[in-house]
Amino acid sequence: MTDWAARLKSEWDHVRRKKLPVSVIATGSSALRLTSGSRESLAGRFERITLTHWSAASLAASFAIGEREAVEMVVRMGAYPGAFPFRGDLARWTAYVRDAIVEPAIGRDVVALAAARRPALLRQIFALCTSSPAQILSLQKIQGQLQDRGALETITHYLALLEDAYLVAALPKFSMSGVRRRAAPPKVISLSNAFLAVSDPRGIPDPQTESARYGAWVENACLAHAWNAGQRLAYWREEPLEVDAVIDGTWGSWVIEVKTGAVGAGDLRGPSEFSARQRRYRPLLLCDAGQIAVAARLGIDARTWTEFLLHGTAGLAT
Repeated sequence: MTDWAARLKSEWDHVRRKKLPVSVIATGSSALRLTSGSRESLAGRFERITLTHWSAASLAASFAIGEREAVEMVVRMGAYPGAFPFRGDLARWTAYVRDAIVEPAIGRDVVALAAARRPALLRQIFALCTSSPAQILSLQKIQGQLQDRGALETITHYLALLEDAYLVAALPKFSMSGVRRRAAPPKVISLSNAFLAVSDPRGIPDPQTESARYGAWVENACLAHAWNAGQRLAYWREEPLEVDAVIDGTWGSWVIEVKTGAVGAGDLRGPSEFSARQRRYRPLLLCDAGQIAVAARLGIDARTWTEFLLHGTAGLAT
């Protein structure tokens, strides 16, 4: 329905004139369509409530599965509830996510709003982002890898559209001076690991034989969980030092390092240096359970990434 917002406004005005005790809820799967319609016709008449991607805790509670299974599901396949019954049939699960979620969002909703005049380029950018989980990508590098070489301004615009659609987020670089430099490349995260699973031709990584790729998926899931929970995220890098995420919000102020596998002192140089310069940020290592004691000996707070995906920073002193 192309005029849904105008019709809803008419009904809302009718309810207000009659002073009827009615609350009106307009809901839909497309954040872009709802946002566009509400801004154009319902300004001053609505409260926007956004439901982002499900968490591991929500998955465990709703489907009565163990928390560990829910976390593994979030890392390997995301947490779309509609796709959950198909998790045992990878081909069917992949088709569902691609045809019922990704394709409508990219192929219909964005294009229908005339927000993307080059849909092929939009698809290429989405594919590049999902093939580069939790990686820092310069816009020039993105432009160089695309078959359809759009202007840098167009690429920036399409990244913003993908974020508005809750598909991909481009994290800015944290500025020590407080002045954001627009030239700094973004760090790209997919807001659900389901997008990684349906886009990567190599399939879902095996943590035993593909530890590096699996670690990137764990990092992506952790950062996406914080973003979906409404936290503000950035990253920081000053060669040779780097941190995976700088988090601000209701969870507190943290500088995060995500590490699967063995942890050494060198892995913590970035968070330690950042915290020394920005003392309101506490360093936090997200690691495997067997590395918690190692982090304690190195003098840094740690939480398993499994616990983080379930409860964020809840229970940690701020």
